[in-house]
Amino acid sequence: MTADSARRTGIALTERQRIAWLRLIRSDNVGPVTFRDLINHFGSAEAALAMLPELSQRGGATRAVRIATEEDALRELETAQRFGARFLGIGEPDYPPALRQIDAAPPLLAVKGNLRAGTRPAIGIVGSRNASISGAKFAAMIARDCGRAGYTVISGLARGIDTAAHRASLETGTIAAMAGGLDQPYPPENLGLLDEIWNGNGLAISEMPFGWEPRARDFPRRNRLIAGVGLGLIVVEAATRSGSLITARLAGEFGRLVFAVPGSPLDPRCEGTNGLLKDGAMIVTKPDDVIEALAPLSQFDLFSIPQAQEPGPGEDESKPLLPPPDDSERSRIIDALGPTPVEIDDIIRHTELSASSVYLVLLELDIAGRLHRHPGGLVSLAMPD
Repeated sequence: MTADSARRTGIALTERQRIAWLRLIRSDNVGPVTFRDLINHFGSAEAALAMLPELSQRGGATRAVRIATEEDALRELETAQRFGARFLGIGEPDYPPALRQIDAAPPLLAVKGNLRAGTRPAIGIVGSRNASISGAKFAAMIARDCGRAGYTVISGLARGIDTAAHRASLETGTIAAMAGGLDQPYPPENLGLLDEIWNGNGLAISEMPFGWEPRARDFPRRNRLIAGVGLGLIVVEAATRSGSLITARLAGEFGRLVFAVPGSPLDPRCEGTNGLLKDGAMIVTKPDDVIEALAPLSQFDLFSIPQAQEPGPGEDESKPLLPPPDDSERSRIIDALGPTPVEIDDIIRHTELSASSVYLVLLELDIAGRLHRHPGGLVSLAMPD
C-alpha cells in the first residue's frame, strides 16, 4: 500500500446519503458539532432529519424548525456540478485527513480542483496583506521548498503573503481556503490565481453554500480550515491584531506546530510574529527549519478516524435508540445550565445522569435554538432576548 492510499481512508457516501447530509447541514440550528452528534446518535443523516421536529419540540422551540428540502439539496448539487465542483463528506476518502479531527470540522466541504492536493500532508502559510517585498519573497521560498519536500501549501487566497505562497506552490500543489462560496472568490483580483489553482495541481475548498458572499465574520471560519488542514502553520509578517494571529491561535488549539518568521522591531507588520516567538512559536529562518520539524508528524494514520460516518454498503442504517430522558431528568440537565459556559463532563457529574441522556437533551436544546456552543466543547444556555 502506498503512502497516499494509506491516507485515503473512509467510506464514500451514496448519492442518497450525500443529499441527506446536505439537507441536514443546511437546516436551521445544525452546525458542524450538532451535525456530528446527530449522526453519531441516530446513525444516519436521514434518521436525524426525521427526528429534527421532535427534538426541536422537546427542546422547547417556539416555532417549527426549518429543514432544508430535498429540492434545495438537489439544486445545490446541480449548481456544484455545473461549476465543476463536488461535495466531500468528512468520512469520505478524499476529505483532508487532518481536518477531520479538529473541533467543529465541516461535515461537508465544497471542493474544486485536484483532490490529491487535499490528501497529502500540508503546511499553512499566512501573513500580512500589506506584505513587504522581503516578506513576500521569504514566504515564496518557504512555500516552494515545502512543496518540493512533498507538502501541499494551504493559505487563504488573500493579498500579500497568501498570494506569494500560493503562486510559489502552483506546480507542487496548493489549497485555497475560501470564506465565501466557491463561486464568490475574494479578493476579486485573485480570480486569475484561483483559476490557475483549481485548473492545475491545486484545490479550492469552502464550507459555505454556493452564492454566499464572504462577510467579516466568515473569515475566522476560513482561518480554521487553514489551521486544521495543515500539520503546522507558518506566519510571515502579522500585525498585533490580524487574522493571521487568529489562525495561529487556532492552530495551537488544534495541536499543530506554529512557526513564526522574526522581523524588525521597527516594522508594525512584524509585531505579531515577534510576539508569537515570545509565546513559544518555532523560529523560521530557512525552509529546513519547517521541513525537519514536520517530518515526524507526516504519518496521516494519526488522523484517519472520521468523526461522523454513514453506514457502508450492506450495513444496517438503523441504530437502536434508548428512550429519551423523562421530564424530571430533562429539567435537571436544563437547571444545570446557565449563561456561563460549562464542560459537558461537568454536567454529567453534576446531574449524575448518563452521558447519552445529557447529550440528547443538549441536542434538543440546540435544535430548538436554546443552546450556545463555545470553543473547547463548552456549552451554555441561550438567554431570552
